[in-house]
Amino acid sequence: MKLKQFVLGNEGRALEITAEFCQKLKSNYEGTPKYKLAELGVVRNGVVESAENVSAKSQNPFVFSIEVPTLKIPQQYHSGRCWLFAIVNLLNQQISQKLEIAEFELSQNYLYFYDKLEKANFFYKNIIETADLELGSRELDFLLSKPQEDGGQWDMLVSLIEKYGIVPSYSMPETENSRSSADMNKYLNAKLRLDAKKLRQMVAEDCSQKDIDEVTSQMLAEVYRMLAICIGAPPEKIDMKYRDDAGNYHAGLNLTPKEFANKYLLMNLKDYIPIIHAPSKNKVYNQTYTVAMMGNIIEGQPIKYLNVDMATLKALTIKQLKDHEAVWFGSDIGQYTDRKLGIMATDIYAVDNLFDVDFTSNKQDRLEYCQSLLTHAMVISGVDLQNDQPTIWKVQNSWGEEIGYKGFFMMTDAWLEEYVYQVVINKKYLTKEQLAKYQEEPVILPPWDPMGSLA
Repeated sequence: MKLKQFVLGNEGRALEITAEFCQKLKSNYEGTPKYKLAELGVVRNGVVESAENVSAKSQNPFVFSIEVPTLKIPQQYHSGRCWLFAIVNLLNQQISQKLEIAEFELSQNYLYFYDKLEKANFFYKNIIETADLELGSRELDFLLSKPQEDGGQWDMLVSLIEKYGIVPSYSMPETENSRSSADMNKYLNAKLRLDAKKLRQMVAEDCSQKDIDEVTSQMLAEVYRMLAICIGAPPEKIDMKYRDDAGNYHAGLNLTPKEFANKYLLMNLKDYIPIIHAPSKNKVYNQTYTVAMMGNIIEGQPIKYLNVDMATLKALTIKQLKDHEAVWFGSDIGQYTDRKLGIMATDIYAVDNLFDVDFTSNKQDRLEYCQSLLTHAMVISGVDLQNDQPTIWKVQNSWGEEIGYKGFFMMTDAWLEEYVYQVVINKKYLTKEQLAKYQEEPVILPPWDPMGSLA
């Protein structure tokens, strides 16, 4: 592809920055006292601390008219497993209620292991299918930039549990590399890129499918070995022993992970539908979408989203909360969030006033101009309704109990409207028309679409 030549100067479209122009800018800056005052605070305290809007922190007490019971806040540490933790949070709560025990925790690490293994295989599939593309193509660059990572989607976990089951946390506990995954991911991705080169060469040399499958199997054996060394090998059988709140002893012995899931999981995960709010030129409401090249288990459940307007997304979320069930959701946590205090509010930082710059934008513009995307999954476990309208929402995070309200966050309704992109809702709350739309063949979005960024 031939690149355009851009020339600075009056003949081109760009303005030349001259010494005279710089002097004019400096004079304007130094001649405005409020800019110098802002500089004094920002250079010492940083942008965020200097732009804090104190009144936004004290507008709402942490009280909600509707709350779903939850267990203690987990800690994902330095990993990108928020989607796993958010879903496991829901499962933990339901198992705890079913067994009548105060606390229970499933193993995120067990699911993490098989997610990594399956993502490697999914990557090999994508590499083989794109072997005719030249190096430097956008699709191939996308695949090679991050062959696999920690993120994921609801449908991916449904497929994982259906294929591999699940186990209690004590059967496959956290390790240093599950808590801090950067080094493991670094070397795993390095290996996958080397494998990509070999697989592309084999396709170019017209090797047989049998030979390619044999080499891929050897590659997967190495991936399994790396994962087992880093986070431990998954158990094949486990024992489930506990005393309920009344002191009664219970035991389920010698269970496979799939037997454990069938025996103890209350939720039918396939009953839940990912709903998105993505106002974009390439997406219309009441249409189902998927993202190309995204997934983990090749034969698993398709990843699909039903795009709806914000009023519908909020109404469905409230319906589920009123029925005493929390809601998994995906958002852009990096926008206007005080992580220490656990406040997500669009007015928490007065950066417009600080810089004297208008940062006003709408959700569509932020999506289309790469200013916002899904970055973090959590659980909505409550809402405060005033005159039947939501004002604030209770959020269960996975960053430990030392931040926020003992690990919980408060999200304003304005923040939800601007930065929440996805919720997962039981299909019983959808209309017949919405269900019919979800069942339609999805429109395929490109791999780099922001709706796929959580994975």
